[in-house]
Amino acid sequence: MLLTQPKPARMPPAVLLGLPAAALGVALSVQVSVLSWLLATRYGLAIDQIGMVWAAGPIAGIIGQVLVGTWSDRVWWLGGRRRPFLLVSVSASAAALLALPHLDMIASALGVAGVIGVAIGVTLLLDLAVNIGLNPARAIIADLTAEGRERSIGFVWMQTLSGGFSVAAYAFGAWAGNLALVMIAPPLILALGVIPTLLLREQRGAPGARGLTFDARLVIACAAPLGPMAALVALLLILHGLGIKAPIAALMAFTGLAVLLAAVPTLGARGDDQRIVMRKVVMAHSFSWLGAYCLFIFLTPFLQQRMPALGADELGRVAALGLLSFNAVGALAPLVLLGPATRRFRRAHVHAAALLLMALSFAAIGLFVASPPALWLWLAIAGVGWGAMVSLPYAILSDRADARQLGLLLGVFNLAIVVPQLVASLGLGALAPMLADRGTIFLIGAASFAASALAWLFLPPLPSAPDQKFTATRP
Repeated sequence: MLLTQPKPARMPPAVLLGLPAAALGVALSVQVSVLSWLLATRYGLAIDQIGMVWAAGPIAGIIGQVLVGTWSDRVWWLGGRRRPFLLVSVSASAAALLALPHLDMIASALGVAGVIGVAIGVTLLLDLAVNIGLNPARAIIADLTAEGRERSIGFVWMQTLSGGFSVAAYAFGAWAGNLALVMIAPPLILALGVIPTLLLREQRGAPGARGLTFDARLVIACAAPLGPMAALVALLLILHGLGIKAPIAALMAFTGLAVLLAAVPTLGARGDDQRIVMRKVVMAHSFSWLGAYCLFIFLTPFLQQRMPALGADELGRVAALGLLSFNAVGALAPLVLLGPATRRFRRAHVHAAALLLMALSFAAIGLFVASPPALWLWLAIAGVGWGAMVSLPYAILSDRADARQLGLLLGVFNLAIVVPQLVASLGLGALAPMLADRGTIFLIGAASFAASALAWLFLPPLPSAPDQKFTATRP
């Protein structure tokens, strides 16, 4: 039986719907812009230590994503299902950002020798806050819009607003410096996140999730393609805890082979059962996020090697301008390019084309880039794929999903973000010091984007509409 979500009586303004996600997008953008820079230049952490800090949030987020998604399907508090999680997430994100420039003072006050433990704790709070808030921020758009074109408009505006404010943040950081950016971001995040969340009126009875219970087997089945990556992360954490040096190159190669072997039955499966389609989507999305974190985590160490003449402040500005160009195109692409393209072609095909362009850009960075203008140009081109990554997959998924389980399914879907982040943090972070040229990390990212583009092409066409509902999963 196929379930459809009842159309809300009146769609709220698309701008208002997208602002909570924009607030968390700003928090994520500031984290990407300043975290590695602060750790490398202010606190002197090595590249593998930076990777360990970045791994903190996703470890907790693996559980938090699914639990928060499930709870936000069922609870009603403070006048909404999604509202309480958004308010907590936005507030915690702002507080964590305020703490980032003061890690040494916090460590001293706590009597801790070194900042890495405090950095992990603050990053854990920031990353977990952003991760648990993004699910409700996206789910509330699907809750308050009708499936199809209206919902697509909601997600397009979500990315346009998120990208626009992120661009403004990167521009401010490039002009005034990253430290000034960290100070101005928290009040902006609170204003963008708290006020719209309080203004949006959720519908208590629709769509109801009371008829469904948490299904652990569904979660495991849908997340199965992430098994090889998750196994690598678990093994690396165990070896690190035991003080055993991991044969990281061999483990990464073996994991890559295991992922490829798992991809064959996953992508080759036929049918429109919820588990089959979710496995395809999760696998495709995980490849693209592994590539994205090659940029987010390792841009500063890459620039330190390729452009050694840059001082700390200049290095921060070059990175900020690169991320500015990346996000500026990412903000505009859904509205002016990707949205119109999806009216003529299947969303999955448009998404795959954008990811191929991203793969080309990352390959060029890894092979040729040695100057700031070249970096900015190729990151701007890659921004087309970034705009697709943060908009099209959510429209595809939410139009297919049983509305009663949307929070849970988005929680599973976001595992395709946090597990690759851990692979990049722990795996590539440990591999990076062994690489003669850190551009190799961008080549790995390029291969990941190409694999993602290919995987999205295996998403089956839908006979009755651009996107068809999943078969409902009953308890």
